[in-house]
Amino acid sequence: MVISMYDAISVDYDRFVNWGERLAFEMPFIEQCLSGLKQTVKPIRVLDAACGTGWHVIELRRKGYEAYGADISTRMIERAIANAATANVLATFKVAGFGKLAKVFLSQSMPHFDALLCLGNSLPHVSGLTELENTLKDFVACLRPGGLLLIQNRNFDAVLEQHLRWMEPQSYRKGNEEWLYLRFYDFEADGTLGFNMLILHRDPQNQWQQVAEKTTLYPLRKDEIGAALKATGFDDIIFYGSMSGEPYDSKKSGNLVVLARLPQS
Repeated sequence: MVISMYDAISVDYDRFVNWGERLAFEMPFIEQCLSGLKQTVKPIRVLDAACGTGWHVIELRRKGYEAYGADISTRMIERAIANAATANVLATFKVAGFGKLAKVFLSQSMPHFDALLCLGNSLPHVSGLTELENTLKDFVACLRPGGLLLIQNRNFDAVLEQHLRWMEPQSYRKGNEEWLYLRFYDFEADGTLGFNMLILHRDPQNQWQQVAEKTTLYPLRKDEIGAALKATGFDDIIFYGSMSGEPYDSKKSGNLVVLARLPQS
């Protein structure tokens, strides 16, 4: 279900996200997090574990990092490869889901990574705590001792406690065409969330078309992530409320951003 949804929306993803604004907002914090590695390793090797259409990888490459991208969606990876070519940036993207990253990326010619990113509310696509643990073990396998992990999720403590169903709508316009993107949750009886995206498209003939896509999320709470990170070997765990590095507030923060490290040995 996860693959089918993101294959389906891959063509819309770069309309839905304003990448210029998002990268301008997020990259200073990402580089700040990576800066602690610069004293020991050059260039810093980064794996984006759920890269979507590849723009974080492309921007990291532009800034001199040795960045790679993985995604479970073949069509997202196809878009990432096309975006890198359009940007005239050499970057490697591979189809790989959580739990398969180390197997796909590591070899004698491909050493461990210095940092791993899991952004864009990707980690809650695990089915539960068992898959979360297996995913974090895969992240550990990808990283060198002292390696860095950066996670960006929605603040599901607030979503669940305040029953925050709707997210901010997004729009895009090109010539006579227009797209509207509406996202909302279904609160399921088993504690999961149904994540819905409704795509409205007005074509050049002024006709509206509608497409609805849905997948399931496991709404990871702060304490669950913290416990799982410690159980899989991470320490020095810091929680933030956004990709600007602001403090985390369980009731008010829109995001839960987690920075964690592996011990040096």
